[in-house]
Formats: sequence, structure tokens, C-alpha cells
Amino acid sequence: MNELKQLMPVSALKEDAKVAFYKKTYTHLAMAVLLFVVVEWIFFQIPAVVNFAFSLTEGWLWLVMLGGFMFATNYAERMAMKTKDKNKHYLGLLLYVVAEAFIFIPLIGIAMSISESQSGDSSGLLTQAGIMTLALFTGLSAIVLLTKKDFSFLRSILTVGFFIALGLILAGVLFGFNLGLWFSVGMVILAAGSILYQTSNMVHNYEEDQYVAASLGLFASLMLLFWYILSIFMRD
Repeated sequence: MNELKQLMPVSALKEDAKVAFYKKTYTHLAMAVLLFVVVEWIFFQIPAVVNFAFSLTEGWLWLVMLGGFMFATNYAERMAMKTKDKNKHYLGLLLYVVAEAFIFIPLIGIAMSISESQSGDSSGLLTQAGIMTLALFTGLSAIVLLTKKDFSFLRSILTVGFFIALGLILAGVLFGFNLGLWFSVGMVILAAGSILYQTSNMVHNYEEDQYVAASLGLFASLMLLFWYILSIFMRD
């Protein structure tokens, strides 16, 4: 009976068990966001780390940074999904948050510089983008949680979309052209679809003990949305 219970998706649980799972997932998501802010702050207190991150944005080195981030993402997801060891779940989430914080250094550094020059407040653009991101994330999550609609059909669309986006990023780096505003808009739409998909996964496909993995998936989509909303705000 215990094995059957472990294999049960959240959608098959009683209402109180579902609510408990959702609370755990979103609590861990909030903790991941807070940890991201703390780690980012620590990184910016270490000039060597900031300089190293910025140095990786030059030419083909950005591809190395992107490749390292994708490797860390894949490894963290496997740790959170394919083991029953809770310690590895948390280690996977921690690894992913640190990787996100590192790859965000150049974008946040440039955003702070632009904001400082425009209004004298280095956090202005970050605050605006953060509010917009949380508003969109909350609205998209509510759609899934209230309607209980299964958005698993988005998986193939998102896969194709991300491969196209990766190809455009590679081409942009190799041939030296700017992807422009419309690429960022397209990525915001892709990130929105990812949020719908990940929230639907949380509701329909995860098991009761996989709340850390569920929070990691939601965090990844949230940060992707924040990246491109911030990129759009920086163009204004």
C-alpha cells in the first residue's frame, strides 16, 4: 500500500493532501527565490566573481557559460527528480539556484548601471521587472490551479520553441548580431507557456513526495520569465 501511495500523482490525492503538497511546493519556491537574492548579493560583494562572470559574456565564451549552465540545470533536475533521497533533492535545488545567480550577474549588473544613470536608483529596473514577473507568474499559476486544466500538450511546443531559441542565441553569438526586442517578447511568451506547463505538471503528474522537484521546475520558469522581462525593460 505504501508503494502504491508513493506512485500516486498529486491529482489522485485527497483535497487536504493536495493542499499540503501545493503549500510545500510554493514554500520551497519562495525559499529558492530568497536564496537567489542572497546568493546574488554575495556574488556582487566579490569583485573577482563579478569580473569573471562579465568576462564570460565576450564572444564564444558566452557559449561556454551557457553550456555550463545547461549542464548544471540537467544535473540538478536529475538529482531532484530521479532519486528518493531528500538530501539530493535539496542539493539539486541549491545547485540550480547558485547556477542561476551566477548566470544572472552580467544582466543584473548592466540593469543596475542603466537604472542608476536614468534615475539614480540602481534597483529601479530590477524592482519593476520583479513586480511584473510576479504578477504574470501569479496570474498564469491561478489559471491552472483554478481550472485544473492539463497543459501537458505544451511540452512538444515548448521543446521546439526552446531549440529554436537556442539556435538563434548560438547564431547571434557566432555571427555577432543582436536578437532584438521581438526575440525577448517571444521568450516571454515561451516562459509563460513553461509556467503553465510546470504548474500543470505540479497538479497532475508529480508524486506526493516530489515537492522539491516541482518547486525547481517552477523556479526555472519564473527566472526565465524574469530574465526576458528585465531585458525588455532595459531597452526602454
